[in-house]
Amino acid sequence: MNVTRKSHLDTDSFPETYQVHASITGPVVLIGLGSIGKGVLPLLERHIEFNRAKLTVIDPDPRTEQWLSGTEYGVIIKAVTQENYVDLLTPLLKERGAFCINLSVDTSSRDIIALCQSLGALYIDTVVEPWLGFYFGDTSNAARTNYALRESLRADVPASKGGPTAVSCCGANPGMVSWFVKEALLQLAAEMNKNITPPQNRTEWAHLMRDLGVKGIHIAERDTQISATQRSRDSFVNTWSVEGFLSEGFQPSELGWGTHETWKPDDAHTHEQGCRASIWLNRPGAQTRVRTWCPTYGAQYGYLVTHNEAISIADYFTVGMSDAPEYRPTCHYAYHPCDDAVMSFHETFGSGKIQDNKVILEAEDIVDGIDELGVLLYGHEKNALWYGSRLSNEETRRLVPHQNATGLQVTSAVLTGIVWALENPNEGIVETEEMDHRRCLEIQRPYLGPVELHYTDWTPLDSFVPNFAYHQDPENPWGFRNVLVE
Repeated sequence: MNVTRKSHLDTDSFPETYQVHASITGPVVLIGLGSIGKGVLPLLERHIEFNRAKLTVIDPDPRTEQWLSGTEYGVIIKAVTQENYVDLLTPLLKERGAFCINLSVDTSSRDIIALCQSLGALYIDTVVEPWLGFYFGDTSNAARTNYALRESLRADVPASKGGPTAVSCCGANPGMVSWFVKEALLQLAAEMNKNITPPQNRTEWAHLMRDLGVKGIHIAERDTQISATQRSRDSFVNTWSVEGFLSEGFQPSELGWGTHETWKPDDAHTHEQGCRASIWLNRPGAQTRVRTWCPTYGAQYGYLVTHNEAISIADYFTVGMSDAPEYRPTCHYAYHPCDDAVMSFHETFGSGKIQDNKVILEAEDIVDGIDELGVLLYGHEKNALWYGSRLSNEETRRLVPHQNATGLQVTSAVLTGIVWALENPNEGIVETEEMDHRRCLEIQRPYLGPVELHYTDWTPLDSFVPNFAYHQDPENPWGFRNVLVE
């Protein structure tokens, strides 16, 4: 239904009538009021019925109280830690119909999900997050991979099935991009004149990808948002969480490893347990470059930063046994962040130190640019197609307050995951590949700007500079040997 509603988070420039998708009957706990948490709140108020007096925000930043002044929300100025999470969260989530929205760093997804399930509460997050110290401690590189984090959570899945829904990794990526993959497959099948029935389960989706000849997927993103203020030295500037980007940038590179690959880097490592869908490289993701393609700038370099979707997509679309698959696509992130973030990481790695000053570009700081985030499906008879969102900061400011284009792609996916969980409350722990992509995109599309499909004849072989010796594989244009920049 459509209702007229207004909150202090919206201004007079925004419409008052929004569609209400679902209701939360119990208390709501929002962990983390960073850039994503601030962006999720107005979407909740627009599209979800809930008792605002029963929403509690937990964040250690004392400015949280000021930002939420004038609201009915409860505020707890405290970090959620391994030592206090049970005592802190249990009284807030024990009431029937509770929902936990975890948008913080350094909070263990696995432990908080287990607590929510024991209390009967629904749950959502945007990443499989560990407790503080995991990313920069003495943990081995193999243990610091997203593969290890995902496997630790997936070990709980059989016991969780039929229990309260916990949506794992539901942001833009991981999250939205998995819905894009499914929609891109359906559009590719139509373009190739394949008369198919839309797949109804994991096996049918995997067979469709295999039968269409898709060798792999880049999560291909180009962020062109720029600020009116020049980045100062000794500052790390980004369009989303600096702490989150630093954490994943310092993790080892990871990618889903496809059956079409014929070569591995010397520093590649495999896994002997679990789904075995990926490999990791003994180098930081933010120092690992790959050749990729996005519509606006065409061919470009991206960073092979580890993300959960690289593993979950490769796993979901596997045909056959995990240890000897008949078919599996290669899948990885190929991320060109905003120019300020690129220069920030150059400074970080050049000096060997993380900057003390961390800056997230707010919507008001940005004078131009878009976040172009989509999936590049390659290796099939039409070579490659990119399908995704090309959302500008200008359009974002017309749609919602308190966030830029990058943030809105994430927060609208969080809203979507919340609605899906409320509509499917007894699914246990689920990833976004397991959700109804059409329903999810139906909810999210109003906040994504232009969602477009683009074909390209480009292959990674086209990006090699002539007259220099490279290690190439001309027989396999989309092989990782050609994708990886060495």
